[in-house]
Amino acid sequence: MQQDKIVVGLDIGTTKICALVGRKNEFGKLEILGMGKAVSEGVSRGIVLNIDKTVDAIKRAIRQAEEQSGISIGVVNVGIAGQHIKSLQHNGSITRNSHDTIGPDDVNRLTQDMYRLVTQPGSQIIHVMPQDYKVDYEEGIADPVGYEGVRLEGNFHIITAQSTAINNINKCVTKAGLEIADLILEPLASSMSILSEEEKEAGVALIDIGGGTTDLAVFKDGIIRHAAVLPFGGNIITQDIKTGCNVAPGQAEQLKVKFGKAIAQEASDYEIVSIPGLPNRPPKEVSLKNLAYIIEARMSEIMELVYAEIYRMGLHDKLSAGIVLTGGGSQLQNLEQLTEYITGLDTRIGYPNQHLGKSRIEAVKSPMYATTVGLVLSGYHSLDERNLSRTPYEQEEVSVAPAYYAPQPAATPAPLAPVEPRATVPAAPAPAPQPAKPKEPGAASRFFKDIISRTKGLLIDDYDDKSY
Repeated sequence: MQQDKIVVGLDIGTTKICALVGRKNEFGKLEILGMGKAVSEGVSRGIVLNIDKTVDAIKRAIRQAEEQSGISIGVVNVGIAGQHIKSLQHNGSITRNSHDTIGPDDVNRLTQDMYRLVTQPGSQIIHVMPQDYKVDYEEGIADPVGYEGVRLEGNFHIITAQSTAINNINKCVTKAGLEIADLILEPLASSMSILSEEEKEAGVALIDIGGGTTDLAVFKDGIIRHAAVLPFGGNIITQDIKTGCNVAPGQAEQLKVKFGKAIAQEASDYEIVSIPGLPNRPPKEVSLKNLAYIIEARMSEIMELVYAEIYRMGLHDKLSAGIVLTGGGSQLQNLEQLTEYITGLDTRIGYPNQHLGKSRIEAVKSPMYATTVGLVLSGYHSLDERNLSRTPYEQEEVSVAPAYYAPQPAATPAPLAPVEPRATVPAAPAPAPQPAKPKEPGAASRFFKDIISRTKGLLIDDYDDKSY
């Protein structure tokens, strides 16, 4: 029974490595039994670079999750992301020997053929998802089981990943004493915890803004139509703040989280924060208006790139449900308004609440844990619905520890550096710009010219620069 099955999700991210232990309750909702989190130091833009550091972080996260849940963890569902992820469409067909009714075995055989496609050197297929089928001369069939015909064709959405990236993840998980139940593309995992079936049917784009990457998954008619991973996330904004305000990296992150706004017009012209200086140096003062201009410029670029990807695939006018933002970067103030202005599409923030039951771990309801919750949910659902017999790894359940470990008290977070706001003259915030749908991505407007002119010298435009 699903209620007896315990699933563990392991999110190997750029800023954090998180492990969640969950099970379905009697109402079909996901109950989180334990959570472990560790700082990720060996991952850059979604790709594992330092195996030893990543293994240590995985062990710390798993140990915390075991202590909190009383479960001995042996098997995990792992997410994968990175710029190496590629998405393509392919058509396949099989010829049957008789006119008998098409069965699940025929559909599964067609799907198996897709996994044998020749891909680019150094890459391999991780997901094959059907779009529609054709039986003899009948097109547009969602489910061919039960039809009669000789020739069965199918259109498939295929996602590939770099073999080196997959091997590095395998090494890290194995060295941490774990086994992989399934390897799942992170935007697909996020969609399982965030999106409703109605949104997927109407057409929706999920944008997951993480620390090192921004993941995109576009759905229409209940089927995924496109997936992509862009190598830019919240960390690049922190780097911009560090350079533009001339502060330490830790202070830049605090400024972004506590005072950052995605629309500069919403920031006060007279509000200033004081940053502790170096030893024997006076404090540094930062204008929140200038901080907002830096954040707005970079977030505008990221959203322009995401919208350009949607536009390139011809899906920009098929998203009746608009855009859903999630991930840690989605918590920036006024990001919804900025996204609506750039794309012209309705936007909301996605929280992984609809599939969660009651839990003593309230932090898991934050958008930054959407991917990890989705990885747990994936243990109860097959992403490749037509491919139940083929999985890249054996599906196994974790074993329950013979003795229950009492949940450990949460560690007291380290205090933030003293950053005190000082308002000199109160001023009413200017209204946010009204959404206006552009004809195409990159449309010139006085809005963006004003951003560029005010942030000249602060914006980093060389995307090939590996220093950040």
